[in-house]
Amino acid sequence: MRWPLLLALILATCAGCASTPATTAATAAAPASAAATTAAPAAGAASGRPLVILVSIDGFRPDYLDRGDTPTLAALAGGGVRAKSMQPAFPTLTFPNHYTLVTGLYPDHHGIINNRFRDPASGAAFVFKDRDTTADPSWWGGEPIWITAQKQGLRTATMFWPGSDVAIAGVRPDHWLYFDGSMTSDERVDHLLQWIDLPAARRPQFYTLYFDSVDHASHSHGPQSREVEAALREVDAAIARLVAGLRERDLYRHTDLVIVSDHGGAQTSKALRTYLDEVVPLDDVKVDNYGVLATLSPRPGKTASVERALLKPHPHMQCWRKSQLPARLHYGSNPRLPAIVCLANTGGLITDRAYEQKRRFFSVGEHGYDNADPQMQALFIAHGPDFRSGLVVDAFPNVDVYPLLAHLLRITPAANDGDFATVAPMLREVPR
Repeated sequence: MRWPLLLALILATCAGCASTPATTAATAAAPASAAATTAAPAAGAASGRPLVILVSIDGFRPDYLDRGDTPTLAALAGGGVRAKSMQPAFPTLTFPNHYTLVTGLYPDHHGIINNRFRDPASGAAFVFKDRDTTADPSWWGGEPIWITAQKQGLRTATMFWPGSDVAIAGVRPDHWLYFDGSMTSDERVDHLLQWIDLPAARRPQFYTLYFDSVDHASHSHGPQSREVEAALREVDAAIARLVAGLRERDLYRHTDLVIVSDHGGAQTSKALRTYLDEVVPLDDVKVDNYGVLATLSPRPGKTASVERALLKPHPHMQCWRKSQLPARLHYGSNPRLPAIVCLANTGGLITDRAYEQKRRFFSVGEHGYDNADPQMQALFIAHGPDFRSGLVVDAFPNVDVYPLLAHLLRITPAANDGDFATVAPMLREVPR
């Protein structure tokens, strides 16, 4: 089918369609091979439920939807529900937010507090691009939605979602893949459709799908670049491919699509960098992380002098004792977080002169900044039989996605930080 005809069919179809936190745990990695792995079948099969597909487009700012590069996404939003924005959890980083989306827990509560961090008790490191470090289930607290679903008799399949390759509480999704960045967006869609083509008795009811090309383009070239525009068009075409695949299988009208991002992105500037070695003697601190969010601890006997240097005002960053972080961030109680947290102003980075010389290249576009910043906001679109049509809702926090998914799957959610009442008005039938 030629693209103009395919898009016309999609647009026509879309136009007419319409707790307490768990205990703490901590960071993860993006592994490398693409070998598909299938777990033991889950007990039972669902009936009378729509399929639910959770799609993440890493780094997709909500204003990208209005740039004219994503006609399929725009059509889904117009025929379903669109949020003006969705507020990511702090820090506005990939692994913490992806795990928040599927657990409904703030990073402080699920333990993935950064893309990179250390456990102060064991000294072990979590590095999000190192599968050897992220495969340890003890990092991952809370209960991701695929486990919640499997406990209640549903089958699940995940495409590259952070944490889904880990045996959390001894459980993996029924079908999953190790992360493979060489797999194209179209190939990812085709693999998900293969899972959907399983016999009805074995077909999963819940799926995840992950695209990272927009985020990569934003890091390398900036959020306003032509490369980001090209990545937006590529991902939109992949979503069109998914919609077409569902229509060919007569499943489109029976599928709830929830399309989100983990965070936005902002242009960086060297003029906004803070050099930590110009603020405090590096021999007096143990630095866990540089970047947008710098975390560190004073060396023994140096707490007073380090706090004097860091806790005062700075031109391009702000620092806090972790116990004194703003309450709105829901961040600072996890034992994996070092004593002092420094956050760069939007567009800035925290580094030191020696590290800058060693690294040389820094991202042109970044995230991780204050989750109240407009440029850090995330995407939310929902479309399917459970959702109203043509509805635009106000911004809401991404912890509310987990209880929404549980409702769509007709399952009881685990303990979480979300509020189903916030998202209930999106639904055609609001539970009483």
